[in-house]
This record gives sequence, structure tokens and C-alpha cells, in this order.
Amino acid sequence: MSHALQAPRPSRARKSVTPSSLTQGHLPRWAPAGIAVLSTALGCGLGTLLGLHSKIQWGLLAAVFFVVVTYTASSVVENRRQAKDRVATSVVWVCFVLAVVPLLSLLWTTISRGMKALDADFLGHSMNGVTSFDHGGGVYHALLGTIEQVGLATAIAAPIGLLTAVYLVEYGRGALAKSVTFFVDVMTGIPSIVAGLFILTTWNLMLGFGPSGFAGAMALSILMMPVVVRSTEEMLKLVPNELREAALALGVPKWRVILKVVLPTAIGGISTGVMLAVARIAGETAPIMLLVFGSQLINNNPFEGPQSSLPLYIWEQYKVGSEASYDRAWAAALVLIAFVMILNLVARGIARWKAPKTGR
Repeated sequence: MSHALQAPRPSRARKSVTPSSLTQGHLPRWAPAGIAVLSTALGCGLGTLLGLHSKIQWGLLAAVFFVVVTYTASSVVENRRQAKDRVATSVVWVCFVLAVVPLLSLLWTTISRGMKALDADFLGHSMNGVTSFDHGGGVYHALLGTIEQVGLATAIAAPIGLLTAVYLVEYGRGALAKSVTFFVDVMTGIPSIVAGLFILTTWNLMLGFGPSGFAGAMALSILMMPVVVRSTEEMLKLVPNELREAALALGVPKWRVILKVVLPTAIGGISTGVMLAVARIAGETAPIMLLVFGSQLINNNPFEGPQSSLPLYIWEQYKVGSEASYDRAWAAALVLIAFVMILNLVARGIARWKAPKTGR
């Protein structure tokens, strides 16, 4: 009886299932490459039609076409949500290409023009007895000066920067730490000419010392120190606190924890930061012009007498304006790039060798 009194349940109407906007068609895998080819053709064609002679302008037009065509094709075939995602990815790729192309162009130009004069004689001879308009001569004296000046600057700046970063991370508290951080930030933006003028005023004029590679190294160390401090500070902050706490719980003194646990754990990042600082100062010319003066002869003593360096040698040769001097300038630029690259490879090897070994 109770079943009879119950009202019949209304039958639920089946809703028509429409395909979700997230499950529509997809562009084929070759679509980005095809769109890139089409965009390149459109950019070159429009650039030619508009009378644009610069290939850079053609490339910018192709980049705009690539983003627009990608969004249009994805909106038609897929959906707007997927189109926006593809546009974001396309913008990232365009920015990547815009960053890589100048770098590759720079490397190609330096290698192609630098190889004209780069040989064993160029690396093993100085400019002694060779005029700037004549062919021949070499870069040995400048390479030796760069190695000594950068080495001295690293020997000065790396320990000071490392200890400063250790203080800021492990010990620094209160107003003193804030003041040190503030001055490090200020020193990061100091122009190289200001550092050179400071050493010129104090070391050369007030103390009476003459031009030398050591004076230039002191100016370079001022530019190098804030980079070392900042990079080392960030690497030390990445060391897990659990490692410090575990070592301290065993009764190990804090200085020994820093020396045996913290620094070996962060040695890879620290060495990379030092190499970044070396790359920062390896191409500086203004402090060397003020403090080292340059020389066409070989000077093995960085503490006495004028000395040359690779950046100063490049500037001296390029300002002459002859074909031979241009070739020497490009060859010296290639040597400078190779010098920085070798230092980076050595730093990576040291970091991998000294990094703490983890058992499986």
C-alpha cells in the first residue's frame, strides 16, 4: 500500500554530451617546425617587399609571424586555452633564439677573423721591434700580463669575499651585517674607472708607487669582491641546515662545521661564482690604462714597471686602424675568450673533484 501511495519518480532526462573544449583536435608534432619555416618565408618576403635591407629586421618580422600564426592555427584546430599556452611557449622560444643568435654570431665572427693571425708565433712573441702597421708580432707579453694580474686579483678578492660571505651567512647579525650587505650591494655597481681612480690616488699618488701589474690587480680585485661575496653567500644559503645541526649535535665546533661540512658542500657553486667574477674582470681595460700603462715588451715582474694585458692590447691594436693590427686585435680577442673558457673548465673540474661524495 505504501508503495502505491508513493509518487512515481520523474525520469531523468539524459543530457546531450558535447565534446569538451579540452578534448578537441591537436596540431601535429611537426606543426611548430612548419610554422617556423612559414614564418621565416613570410618575414623575408615582407622585408624584401618593404625594402628592409637588414636581416635583423627580417628576423624580427619572422618572430612576430611565428607567434601570430601559432596562435591562429591553435585557435582554429584546438581551442583558445591551448592557443594561449602555445603562444607563451612560442614567446619563450623566440626570446631564446634572440639571445642565442647574437652569441653565436659573436663567436663566429671572433673565430673566423681571429684565426687569420693566431698561430704559435703569435702566442710566443711580443710586439718588441714590430710596428703596428707591420705584419707579425704576438700577444705573449699581454697574455702573461693578464694571467698575472687576474691571478693576483683572484688571490686578493677570493679569500676576502669568501670570508665575508661566511660571516654574513653563519655569524652576521644586527647592524654590522646590514651595513656590510649594503656596501657590498653598492660596490657591485661601481664603474671600473672609479676603482682605477681610487687605486691611482691612494697607491700611486699618495704612497708614491709607479705603474705596475699589481696596482691594476688591486683595482680588479675591488670589482671582483662583491661578485664573489654575493655568489658565495647564495651558495652557502643553499646548504641544508640539517647538515649543520647534525654536526653541531656531535659536539663539533662551529668553525670546524663550516670548514668541513658547509664549504665542501657548496664548493661547486663557490668555484662557479669565482669564475664568474674572473670573467667579469678579465675584459676590463680602464683600470689597466690608468695603473699599468701598457708595454710592448715582456715584463715578468707584476710588481714593478708597466705591463700589458689582453684587453689593453686589443684596444691598442684596434685603434691603429691597419689591416695587420685588426687581425692581431681579433686574434687577441679569441685568445681572451679561450682564456676565460679554460678557467671555467678548470673550475668545473675542481668543483667535481672536491664535491662531497654520496654513496648509493
